[in-house]
Amino acid sequence: MGLPMSDLTAWATAMNNLGMAPMGMSGQPLLPDFDPALGMMTGIPPISPMMPGLGIVPPPIPPDMPAVKEIIHCKSCTLFPPNPNLPPPATRERPPGCKTVFVGGLPENGTEQIIVEVFEQCGEIIAIRKSKKNFCHIRFAEEFMVDKALYLSGYRIRLGSSTDKKDTGRLHVDFAQARDDLYEWECKQRMLAREERHRRRMEEERFCPPSPPPVVHYSDHECSIVAEKLKDDSKFLEAVQTLVTWIERGEVNRRSANNFYSMIQSANSHIRRLMNEKAAHEKEMEEAKEKFKLALSGILVQFEQIVAVYHSASKQKAWDHFTKAQRKNISVWCKQAEEIRNIHNDELMGIRREEEMEMSDDEIEDPSEMKETEESALISQAEALKEENDSLRWQLDAYRNEVELLKQEQGKVNRDEDTTREQQLKLLQQALQGMQQHLLKLQEEYKKREAELEKVKEDKVQMEMLLETLKEQQEMADEEEKERDVVDNQGNESSTYRICASSQEKECPLERTLNCSPVKSEREALLVGIISTFLHVHPFGASIEYICSYLQRLDAKICPTEVEVLMSRLQHTFKQELSGVGASLEKRWKFCGFDGLKMT
Repeated sequence: MGLPMSDLTAWATAMNNLGMAPMGMSGQPLLPDFDPALGMMTGIPPISPMMPGLGIVPPPIPPDMPAVKEIIHCKSCTLFPPNPNLPPPATRERPPGCKTVFVGGLPENGTEQIIVEVFEQCGEIIAIRKSKKNFCHIRFAEEFMVDKALYLSGYRIRLGSSTDKKDTGRLHVDFAQARDDLYEWECKQRMLAREERHRRRMEEERFCPPSPPPVVHYSDHECSIVAEKLKDDSKFLEAVQTLVTWIERGEVNRRSANNFYSMIQSANSHIRRLMNEKAAHEKEMEEAKEKFKLALSGILVQFEQIVAVYHSASKQKAWDHFTKAQRKNISVWCKQAEEIRNIHNDELMGIRREEEMEMSDDEIEDPSEMKETEESALISQAEALKEENDSLRWQLDAYRNEVELLKQEQGKVNRDEDTTREQQLKLLQQALQGMQQHLLKLQEEYKKREAELEKVKEDKVQMEMLLETLKEQQEMADEEEKERDVVDNQGNESSTYRICASSQEKECPLERTLNCSPVKSEREALLVGIISTFLHVHPFGASIEYICSYLQRLDAKICPTEVEVLMSRLQHTFKQELSGVGASLEKRWKFCGFDGLKMT
């Protein structure tokens, strides 16, 4: 009746699939070179022992690699593999931290010893709870052992060599939900969370900036030290922080109010120092601007000299002696130098234009605005005096209350303290007298400022009246000039008509003289003088737009076409030149009156 045991290779394959070292019935290893770290099959990574804490499920077997299950022989039973063509047995969702499995389909005659014999190959068994209805629950020591036990799901079990129905069954292994497993898993998760919080706290403490040093508590000694530091410029910032902390803590009281007032007063004295430092920095910035402008003008002069060298080399006397490559290089260098020169010239002209605009803005500034700024300054000063007056009144009331309290408490104090109280009273009285005198001075200053305000208002009204009268006179003068121009034109037409009627011989020389004079009116003569002065200041010339922008400050009615026609008529006084290359080509007018005087 006994069936022979299958060959040793099948047993070794089954044990290898379970991830265990192949052992014979006598307990000796069948394959001495077996490495348990290789996993259940070749190509499958080993199961990590850290899986229970992390709740990681081992990676599934690839679908293209079939899992070969072999017959497993035990001492009291034999396990036959399921049909490989059938689908794998279904399992429920794995509970977190699962170490317990449900085993169903056990034979009716199966005992707890047979269950231990079959499943102890998967790992250490902690507890077995067997039921009367052919199923049981097995709890392992580690979570990865559950995966090995699930491998046996679907196997047919037979006790010994019996074919009786009570000695056979089909094993069904599935995950089981146990409270002990869940409790242990939650404990591990809490432990990991505590470790993670501790690690994060340590990192935050490491990257957290160090806390500032603590501020000392207020005392008379510390107050004197802080007062000395406030007078020192190098220690002013530290002392001010200490003072702010004391005030925010509420260290100010009746006894320490004078000390705090003196410290605040010394802090206020640093405002003038800071303003002086700011003015010094602004002066340094202006000096740096002047140095930059001078350096830029020097660079521009050197560029002009370099360009002059290129121009002199381009003349026929020297140009014929150079080779073709040398001529090409000289022309390229000349173009580059002229472009850089023009860029620097534009930059310098822009700086000068900005300075002229600033100067013109300062000159054109309305005096009424100056009056308004002075008036607003006086008003702000008067408001500041009012606030200071109110604060001094409140201090006087506080001192009076203190004097009354001291008088009331004077009868209750011993004779030894009478002298000190009298001294305090004298000091308070002196302080009251000083405050009253200061109040009187402030009131007098306030009255003076009010009188000054009234004077400023009257001056403002007078200035507005003067501005209106000046505007009316200007309008009247413009109308008179227009009428004079009309009368002059009519007189010229009548005179020419009379001359034409009298004799034709005299008409020709008069027309010649009129046509020969390019300046036709006094206004054009003034424009010629102003333009000549402007171009004499700009030796490199200026564009017609730049000249008109300067003239339009004097008279907004001047247009560029009028100025250009006038300058083109005076060929011996003004000449037009082209400067720049390519896109930077620009027409510039220059003053040539001295040369024209020699020619004429």
